Amino acid sequence: MKKDANAMSRRKFLASTGALTGAALLSSTPVNGITNETANIMPQPPAKKLKVALVGTGSRGNGMWGRDLVQSYPDYLTFVGLCDKNEGRVKTGKEMIGADCPTFTDFEKMMRETKPDLLIVTTMDSTHHEFIIKGMEMGADVITEKPMTTDEVKVQAILDAEKRTGKNCRVTFNYRYSPHRSKMWELLRAGEIGELTSVDFHWYLDTSHGADYFRRWHRKVENGGSLWVHKASHHFDLLNWWIGSDPETVFGLGDLNHYGRNGAQRAENCRTCPHTGSCKFYWDVMKNPTYVKLYVENEKYDGYLRDGCVFKNDVNIFDKMAASIKYKNGVQVSYSLTTYSPYEGYRIAFNGTKGRMEAWIQESRPVSDVNYDEIVLFKNFSRREYIQVPFGTSGHGGGDKLLKDQIFLPNIADPFQQCAGVRDGALACLVGIAARKSIQSGQPVNIADLTSIKPQEKKEYRRIL
Repeated sequence: MKKDANAMSRRKFLASTGALTGAALLSSTPVNGITNETANIMPQPPAKKLKVALVGTGSRGNGMWGRDLVQSYPDYLTFVGLCDKNEGRVKTGKEMIGADCPTFTDFEKMMRETKPDLLIVTTMDSTHHEFIIKGMEMGADVITEKPMTTDEVKVQAILDAEKRTGKNCRVTFNYRYSPHRSKMWELLRAGEIGELTSVDFHWYLDTSHGADYFRRWHRKVENGGSLWVHKASHHFDLLNWWIGSDPETVFGLGDLNHYGRNGAQRAENCRTCPHTGSCKFYWDVMKNPTYVKLYVENEKYDGYLRDGCVFKNDVNIFDKMAASIKYKNGVQVSYSLTTYSPYEGYRIAFNGTKGRMEAWIQESRPVSDVNYDEIVLFKNFSRREYIQVPFGTSGHGGGDKLLKDQIFLPNIADPFQQCAGVRDGALACLVGIAARKSIQSGQPVNIADLTSIKPQEKKEYRRIL
């Protein structure tokens, strides 16, 4: 950031004050009704535990929605069934999760025999709708990983099923729960930059995490809806939540310039590749004991290779994307996603009638060893302010534990309106779906033309209990 005559440099400011200006450290701010001082005090357990079933025992299902729940909420829930199409992986998943329950490869059989109160869906994105809909039809409320689904037809089917069954589906947008992002939501609601008019939002995936999307099933649009949906739905949900309005029109651009067909050498997967000595993207899955046990040892059941080549010719998703998004309340957004950056993170700037709010977050290879994320607040005709938000203590910027606490612990408040239902899940997907369609047609796409959802000027909020 450049210095100017009216503002101290960041380094000089922090050195001279040792504190922040403008807003208090978030550590003293209640988050979802829990302050740091009371976060370890668990509410009284219910008389009857929640019966939970999980479909999809890959790494996300086993970890965040399996083992973590068993270890953190044993007095509040119990697993009654685990399901995966891969018979070896579901048995391995049971061991990794530490659950004392039966395993299934037949989803409906699991639902009939275990009768869960809650179904957690962590399967391949393109199959989410099948389990969400059938789960609600068979009597369970549902929690689904993002993205909720991958195209507008499936979105509509989920909307119709929730209305028809009277059950609830919650989408786990853990990025909303990061204290740093919550603070930005809070500052926007407080009017610190006046009326919001536009947003510049640019996300960078590095050559480790970003490349991994091209090794796995995500590399095919038919599996994950492309990164417009699988990854960017996270970002579009943040925008929808921060802006407080619904997206109305999307114009998208995208191409495949780095991975897939662009590689000079390729193979089926890294373990069988003759170019391991020269390929910078060589990745040895055998060095990860968890992945060996979960994926390599269970390839024989379905042929899924966790270490696929990032340059395979079947890659049909984009690796660079950009979109212009117009919201119903008039806010304009410039968004981009790059998947081969030297570092991982994002830059965002909110422009308002009274100022501007910025953040530059480097999630990998940070430039310093500070233990906080920073927000810079510029007010017209005034000096800039630096707001430091301490790092969260769980995954995804501290959001994971806060999200799960709100779901599984009783009477947790929602002051930042972070709870996300099917409408939120649908709109996050629909921005990416619209961008995909815009690239195909070369024309802007109206969100209202995709499903029965009609964009609202003020975002609808509904707490799911």
